[in-house]
Amino acid sequence: MASGSYDVSGGHAPADGGSTAQNKPDNTAFTQQRLPAWQPLLSAGTVLPLFFCLGAAFLALGLGLHFSSEDIHELELDYTGAPGSSCSRCANATSSPTRHAPCTCVLRFELPMDYPAPVCLYYQLSNYYQNNRRYSISRDNAQLSGDSWALTNPVTECQPYQKNHKLPIAPCGNIANSLFNDTFALYQVLRNGSMVSVPLDKRGISWWTDTNIKFRNPELVNGSLALAFKNTTKPPNWPYPVYDLGNNTGPNNTGFVNEDFIVWMRIAALPTFRKLYARIRQGNFSVGLPRGTYQLNVTYNYPVLSFNGGKKVIFSTLSWMGGKNPFLGIAYLVCGSACILTGIVMLVVHLKYRHQNEED
Repeated sequence: MASGSYDVSGGHAPADGGSTAQNKPDNTAFTQQRLPAWQPLLSAGTVLPLFFCLGAAFLALGLGLHFSSEDIHELELDYTGAPGSSCSRCANATSSPTRHAPCTCVLRFELPMDYPAPVCLYYQLSNYYQNNRRYSISRDNAQLSGDSWALTNPVTECQPYQKNHKLPIAPCGNIANSLFNDTFALYQVLRNGSMVSVPLDKRGISWWTDTNIKFRNPELVNGSLALAFKNTTKPPNWPYPVYDLGNNTGPNNTGFVNEDFIVWMRIAALPTFRKLYARIRQGNFSVGLPRGTYQLNVTYNYPVLSFNGGKKVIFSTLSWMGGKNPFLGIAYLVCGSACILTGIVMLVVHLKYRHQNEED
């Protein structure tokens, strides 16, 4: 009858100690958990000051952010094209499926106060879900980075805007095909009725990393960007090919590196969003926009009535915290108040039961 020894867990004991020695961790401070550690002893004397200090810091920061946001001036102009508005004719024209000539509507408005430079001009879209998954992945990042192979072989995620008449679309995808293409021209209306053009600076409106790292044009062919995009076609909704995009603003702002295009390709997380169109900081308006009467000429190309969307133009000043954002200041004020309130409750509980704890 065979015999054998068993360990306490019911299994066979090893014939020798070699297997046990191999499984044993090294005798080091790290593997044997002998490293020095600091374990805080939380007491009323340490926790209460922490809550009060955090609450005071959050309240101070929240007040600073709140008052800075309140000092920012904003003016919103809705030009969706509601019935009876100046842009209703253009809105109805762009909603029709047939081609139409460019339609321009005029918005005249008053600035009640001076807007110090830099004044930012934004466009805002509402009920527009750029965060839809199929929409958000409908792009080819390799193509947008100037890769010559990806230029003629776009990824399948770009469907149904991957190819058109068997030619690869550049730039491919739904995001690029739906590029915002309304344009704006701003004028100051003088007292004698004449108008002075306000220059709109569209340089530097995109993120530095996007302009200098993520987006690149393909290598020029014989010094021509048009030849670099040979054997490709434009997105169906575009009136011209990508190499003509921004060609009137200089060679560093055309094609894939056009800043209007780059701004649009950075999709928004919420259905109502605004994107930077230009800054006002040049010429006679380098110090900002003086109060008075202005006229904004809108070339209305982008249809939104079909999905019950809305369009706005927003003039805004800036502060050290950026644009107007009342939520951030309110959030800090709420957190600071919650910390101080929690500290007060804990202080009352501590004073009430302190003697009982000492007796125990």
